[in-house]
Amino acid sequence: MITESFSEYSLDGNTLPEGFKLPPPDDEEAEEFFVNIGPQHPSTHGVLRVVVRLNGETVVEVVPHLGYIHRSIEKMAENQTYVQNIHLSDRLDYLSAFSNNLCLCMAVEQALDIGVPERGEYIRLMICELQRLQSHLLWWGVLGMDMGAFTTFFYGFRERELINDIFEELCGARLTVNYFRPGGSSVDVPDTFIPRVKHLLKIMPKVLDEYSNLLNKNIIFLERTKDIGILSPEKALSYGCTGAVLRGSGISYDVRKHDPYSIYDQFDFDIPLGSTGDSYDRCQVRMEEMAQSLRILEQAAARFPGGPHRSQPQQNYKLPKGSYYSQVETPRGLLGVYIVSDGGTKPYRLKYRSPNFSNLSVLNELAAGHKVADLITIMSTLDLVIPDIDR
Repeated sequence: MITESFSEYSLDGNTLPEGFKLPPPDDEEAEEFFVNIGPQHPSTHGVLRVVVRLNGETVVEVVPHLGYIHRSIEKMAENQTYVQNIHLSDRLDYLSAFSNNLCLCMAVEQALDIGVPERGEYIRLMICELQRLQSHLLWWGVLGMDMGAFTTFFYGFRERELINDIFEELCGARLTVNYFRPGGSSVDVPDTFIPRVKHLLKIMPKVLDEYSNLLNKNIIFLERTKDIGILSPEKALSYGCTGAVLRGSGISYDVRKHDPYSIYDQFDFDIPLGSTGDSYDRCQVRMEEMAQSLRILEQAAARFPGGPHRSQPQQNYKLPKGSYYSQVETPRGLLGVYIVSDGGTKPYRLKYRSPNFSNLSVLNELAAGHKVADLITIMSTLDLVIPDIDR
């Protein structure tokens, strides 16, 4: 058995103990090969296939292959009314379903000059922020699991279930929710809505501290995220990244602040930013975003108004001829919907601008030069939802 230290021998590979040979330098005798990651769900956050060119365990190139869960939602939209299309929107990014519903409703309201009562706007804002919390809780739990810390998955789902219970009471669904309508929402919120939100506000600040101590201050987590997958501000902008991916690189852009919709301009909240643009910054931005969502919810719950939840609904929504666009800030970034109307009750054309597509496109820039394990971490910090890409 060889017990001597390798430092006692020269490094030319000829005087090492019998049977041992140092590996060749990176650029000598290198043999590249390809590995498919996906299209099964684990670690790819959906039915995504990633072809990885490797040199040993070092990533040389990453090429995402899309289309494994394509459902033709934008084409199906041409054969359904605007209200019927709402139920298709929540199946894009199912973790941003309420925001997707809202974006489509806002485009219809813009076209027909439909107003929304104050109570209806408060309901929309509070539910979208609850969903931002719910989405980030799932992201945090899955991030830890992708890195081998299975405990975080259970912790994240513990509080997420409280939000799911609120959603289920609102509309009968917990994931592919369908609730907003042009002019407001399908029904008013129940009397238990505000008490449940206040209960969540009471426990969440302590929970976020617990999350930070469990994972975000863990030395293994820090070693695997700091200076890993650095995205420069210039690259983030050139690829069209949005959401925490963009803000993690230090670019202060959030639709809620910079192009306010609904009643976001009436609330006081901050836009968290990173400084390095690495995986750690993207994680910390989302953790702080949860705290800011709680801040918004606290203000809204304190002054939640009475009155109607929806303006007078129409039997058929016929948009005037022309094109209409609206955008919202989902948990993953900017979602836009572009509608072309021929004057009928159905869209002539409908196109979604997906935040996940642009965020995924930067993957090769982030992962090249890192190890395979780092690739999994980087993908997790992008917080991808693949069905939103395969529309």
